[in-house]
Amino acid sequence: MAFKPLHDRVVVRRTEGDEKTSGGLIIPDSAKEKPSEGEIVSVGEGARKDSGELIAPAVKAGDRVLFGKWSGTEITVEGEELLIMKESDILGIIA
Repeated sequence: MAFKPLHDRVVVRRTEGDEKTSGGLIIPDSAKEKPSEGEIVSVGEGARKDSGELIAPAVKAGDRVLFGKWSGTEITVEGEELLIMKESDILGIIA
């Protein structure tokens, strides 16, 4: 990828949500919510303390994560829609 986030920001690719309900009904695109789960594509170098010391990020490229519904800013890189957000917007890593 030609885009590297700065500081404590990460680039996330959303994972696609379910196409059907548990009862078997197909969900139309207009009714789908954007998923709050994704895969880390790229990670910045980390945040800095007031002393200048680098705080290493807790996530790495390839991690599956959960994030808040309204987290991040949508960007398009090489024709692919991605999210860029601060590492603190990530709620957790899916094991």
